[in-house]
Amino acid sequence: MSSAFVKENEEQWLHEISPTMTALIDHLSRENNGIRVYLKKTTIESKTGEEIYHMSNGLPYTKDKEGKWCIA
Repeated sequence: MSSAFVKENEEQWLHEISPTMTALIDHLSRENNGIRVYLKKTTIESKTGEEIYHMSNGLPYTKDKEGKWCIA
């Protein structure tokens, strides 16, 4: 089979996407059946100083020590 074909259900895990806000929004929107997900607010965790990104899908996201996205 040719490598030119892309699997229909080829999915990416959250920690596999680029550590940019644009990549996070694109990934979450695809996971949300194409309905746009957007940043609602950003807060700073007082104990760790980590930025927490509160998204319109109701979940908070942050980057781990390796700079990869994860759910806070």
